[in-house]
Amino acid sequence: MNKYSLRRYLLFFISLFINAFGIVFITKALLGTSPITSVTYVLSMFTPLTMGQWTIILNLLFMVFELPFMTRQYLKESKRMYLLQVPITLFFGWSIDLSMGILEWLNPSTYLMQLASLATGCVILAVGIALEIKANIALVAGEFFVGAISRRLRKEFGFVKLGFDISLVVLACALSLIFMDGIYGVREGTVVAALVVGPIVHFISPMYRFLDKWITPAKSMAASATGEQPHTVITIAREYGSGGRLLGQTIAQRLGIPCYDKEIIELSAKKSGLTERYVSANEQSMSPLWIKNLIFQNYESSLEHSLSSKDALFVAECHVIRDLAAKGACVIVGRCAGYVLRDFPHVVKVFCYSDNESEVRRCIEQYGIPRDKAADEVRRINRARETHYEHYTGEHWRDIHNYDLVVNTASMGIDAACAMVASLAEKR
Repeated sequence: MNKYSLRRYLLFFISLFINAFGIVFITKALLGTSPITSVTYVLSMFTPLTMGQWTIILNLLFMVFELPFMTRQYLKESKRMYLLQVPITLFFGWSIDLSMGILEWLNPSTYLMQLASLATGCVILAVGIALEIKANIALVAGEFFVGAISRRLRKEFGFVKLGFDISLVVLACALSLIFMDGIYGVREGTVVAALVVGPIVHFISPMYRFLDKWITPAKSMAASATGEQPHTVITIAREYGSGGRLLGQTIAQRLGIPCYDKEIIELSAKKSGLTERYVSANEQSMSPLWIKNLIFQNYESSLEHSLSSKDALFVAECHVIRDLAAKGACVIVGRCAGYVLRDFPHVVKVFCYSDNESEVRRCIEQYGIPRDKAADEVRRINRARETHYEHYTGEHWRDIHNYDLVVNTASMGIDAACAMVASLAEKR
């Protein structure tokens, strides 16, 4: 085990303690605890065992329940991750009891103070989960259990996780009613924690990029992929209706190199195991429904280990884009390619845009979109691309600092824009 792996393990166990501290902070608000700890909290209220001890017992039971959902091959491949749940569970349970002792003083007396404690706990828990994802070493038993079910039943991770959390909350309520003649430990705070922690994790995660050099060998994946090849790759992010695809094709023709756009759909489908129809419909968009994104996205695992179809698709496209860039000079249109290739040494990142009137006109004249629907379609697709980009990169799609060249195809035309990009590429 090298020093980088040791650092990852250190970060992971630090994250576990932060998670435990956040959970206890939420619990001490007396507005209900998080769904994953609702059962253990209720059990600790009418038995001699502590919340941490019940956490250990329940998580070890999860390990037993995981086995029927794991094939022999999957168990063999995941043996290290499976066995790591034992020390993780013991440390996590101990951390919960230790945090209970540390926060013994926390007894909010008013509803406003309870809400403040709940909010603080949610933020602390999100900070820990984001650090756990950055360490990318293992999964806690609850997440591993949901993942095993999701894989075996071939169901979307988000829906399985939702069902798992609801089942725990229902069980907690049942135990509370049976043994304490009322519902305790499950309140509005349980719902709040379930809904807000994930988005906070997503917001915080990019802030941990400063740890990359500390936990990753200096020779990056990008450098090893490209080797000594000096070729230049041109990436084009584009507003819908700005002519970005045509610009990419024109540049590729001028430089005599391939242009990859829709070809990435077929390659990503093969890489991910998803259908081409699914890839085409979901590759550069996020649902406008906030609650649907909460359900589908796996906020508690790294993208590489996520079982969300959306995440699996993005990871597959990243691999495809890196493979294409490593093979030789080319133009890649859309799909966050500039961000994906940010560590590659010879990349020209272009953003193509236009005024709204020109984009609407292009949609009508060249894409065949009805005149009365064109403006709405431009807004819808641009909003979807922007949301998708920001979700997976943590950066702003239209931020000019993310690009080497920004071209307005309405004012200069495709040919002039092509000449500018080609000139920059040749200088590179």
